[in-house]
Amino acid sequence: MTQDAIRLTGLCKTYRGKRGQPEKQALKGIDLTVPRGSVFGLLGPNGAGKSTLINILAGLVLKTAGKVTIWGFDQDTNPRQSRASIGVMPQELNLDPFFSPRGALEVQAGLYGVPKAERRSDEILRMIGLEDKAEAYARTLSGGMRRRLLLGKALVHHPNILVLDEPTAGVDIELRQMLWANIRKLNEQGMTIILTTHYLEEAEEMCDEIAIINEGEVVVRDSTKNLLGRLDAKAMVVHPEAPVTVLPQGEGIEAELRGDGAVVLRYHTNATSAEQVLAAVRVAGITIRDVKTEEADLEDVFLALTKAR
Repeated sequence: MTQDAIRLTGLCKTYRGKRGQPEKQALKGIDLTVPRGSVFGLLGPNGAGKSTLINILAGLVLKTAGKVTIWGFDQDTNPRQSRASIGVMPQELNLDPFFSPRGALEVQAGLYGVPKAERRSDEILRMIGLEDKAEAYARTLSGGMRRRLLLGKALVHHPNILVLDEPTAGVDIELRQMLWANIRKLNEQGMTIILTTHYLEEAEEMCDEIAIINEGEVVVRDSTKNLLGRLDAKAMVVHPEAPVTVLPQGEGIEAELRGDGAVVLRYHTNATSAEQVLAAVRVAGITIRDVKTEEADLEDVFLALTKAR
């Protein structure tokens, strides 16, 4: 049995142009593997091809070329098994307003052919915090509750892989933390999680590995730790004893005065040492009250990898 939850080989998708417009190649030969049991981040700017890729995995969009294997099942030769191996929590709030949460879960389970004896609607409702709303109409639920119900619907058929498409977009901090806790719990139970998000701190916090897609191609795929280590950029934040009138200067040093009076000095460790930065601070006549350094974060990596393309 393969150790990959998902394997994509040469995956292409081309959309026909409308009214004389040229074709659009949304995916350009994607090669990608997602290890079993991982929390895998799929990042990219708007229009990069993330949604197309997810919809192909979900069986909602037909690929133009390439091979898709989900949990060891080839999507072309074993479409039902591959589809049953994956659950997708979509970004859109596509719920029938006249179903209750319990009814929605029961219908979804029926669509997947889950026998009544094996359904766990009440367990799922408890997990997503909707047990007290089990019989309420979906149209009466708040936006956060509806998003939780989407997560529940993605879990009714016991999938091995859960795809979360922007799961915390537009939700409050409390709901975001609840969703994160549920994701961690599911992953600890062995479920493979694929997460797309615009919140880079979310990917940095949650994901073991990350692939960044831009213009239909994978521009990088690595562990989160290694990605953060790719940039040697550092920032030294100096809090002075007195207001600064002259910014430090030096080769390889970029100085900026923040609104709170602190001086941010950006430099690359392969060209400039921390001692050189501190020397520039002393030359500028700045007395240091406090100082700290900041490492590059995932946003720095993301921008560096996408802006050059």
